[in-house]
Amino acid sequence: MHQKNRLVISLLPTDTQTILAVQIWRGPINSHIRPNRILPLIILAQFLGTASWFAGNAVLPSLTNLWGLEVGALAQVTNAVQLGFITGALLFALFSLSDRLRPSHLFFLCALLSALINLVSAYLVENLMQLTLLRFLAGFMLAGIYPVGMKLAATWYPEGLGRALGFLVGSLALGTAAPHLFAAYDQIDWRQVMGLVGALNLFSGLIILLAVGEGPNRLSPAPVRLRQIRGLWNMSKLRASALGYFGHMWELYAIWAIAPIWIAAWANYHQFELSISLGSFSIIAIGALGCALGGIWSQRIGSAVIAARMLTISGICCLLSPLIFETNIWLTTIFWAIWGFAIVADSPQFSALSAQNAPPEAVGTALTLINAIGFTLTLIAIQLSVTLLQWLPVAWIPLILLPGPILGVIAMRPLTKKL
Repeated sequence: MHQKNRLVISLLPTDTQTILAVQIWRGPINSHIRPNRILPLIILAQFLGTASWFAGNAVLPSLTNLWGLEVGALAQVTNAVQLGFITGALLFALFSLSDRLRPSHLFFLCALLSALINLVSAYLVENLMQLTLLRFLAGFMLAGIYPVGMKLAATWYPEGLGRALGFLVGSLALGTAAPHLFAAYDQIDWRQVMGLVGALNLFSGLIILLAVGEGPNRLSPAPVRLRQIRGLWNMSKLRASALGYFGHMWELYAIWAIAPIWIAAWANYHQFELSISLGSFSIIAIGALGCALGGIWSQRIGSAVIAARMLTISGICCLLSPLIFETNIWLTTIFWAIWGFAIVADSPQFSALSAQNAPPEAVGTALTLINAIGFTLTLIAIQLSVTLLQWLPVAWIPLILLPGPILGVIAMRPLTKKL
């Protein structure tokens, strides 16, 4: 087989929601080197590694009672992880760490450090400031776990990663939800939850280091060049996908953050006994199914249509939140199942759209910039939502987030109007 250039889909180290980058692979594809076990192992490692993301949120109810925390602690703890991830993603991209180092080694190192950070959180933390600093460091390490794991998948499946993208993104949703499931058990306290998350992080690194490694397909890096930024905004399709992604990010993490408060307020209002942690787990975890099915459906009707429809459904849920708050357990359960499914199902599709519409020579710059802006918006949305809880019922907070889906869908018109 002679060598030739091929376009493949791979990952920059820049997105929790799986920012895709189109890169050039040079060399023959060894189609016979494609063990069936590799992709499930990467999915498992991603799930275990990203369990750190909302670990602080999962134990916050216990810490609120123990330390006498105010509601503002929710934004502080959540945004510490977000800011850490932004910082890590930018530095990893600017210094091309996943290209300078073997990705499997970088993944293992970050997973190991994440495990240590969570173990320190479990057994040495005594106040909110210490926890906040450690959550920032945990977010920084996540920049070397989730996106780098996706890049590893690209080295094994250069032509098939797109079909698996929904499953890979779904592993993030499931990993993010996992600490809430641990916290649902009364037999374990908050320190044990953090310790368990640390153990899962370590296991994820060992899976990648010992059982996965790098695939046979070498990927050329997609560099970040700041001088390219000015011209990117003039590309209408890239601008449309980016603005849709920004609308999605404005809503996603803020809803994930306030969902436990919404559920607790509903249960109190209706005098209904309910496990808040288990409910929070279910809302986030069902997003894994949304990502997987969205990826399958996108092969038939396109990523733009799926992204726009899921963003529309999520926006409708924002609008209905105050009304659903007054309803019974069955309607409330169906409502949150739909919302949890849709709110993250568009994530892999926005990733694909950004990759498809970015010029190959500027894809690294475009996706790093889009990612940085998207996660910065999550900081603002989370802080605004938590602050407004002092004056507004939690059921009305999603209305503040509604402009994100609305403007996102409108901005995507250049991608959907001809479909």
